[in-house]
Amino acid sequence: MVLWPAVTLLGFLMLTALVIAMGTQSTARYEAEKQAASGPAPRSTAPDTVAAPAVL
Repeated sequence: MVLWPAVTLLGFLMLTALVIAMGTQSTARYEAEKQAASGPAPRSTAPDTVAAPAVL
């Protein structure tokens, strides 16, 4: 009696994991293509801030 609900739950969890894995892979591919199409990111013209050395 308990077998079929357990099988159903296990199947649901497996399919959910499959959908998440496919979505993650698809999103990563989309982001890589989007970044490649836009070219290199523009460099910032603001100077980098450097902390003053500590005086002991």
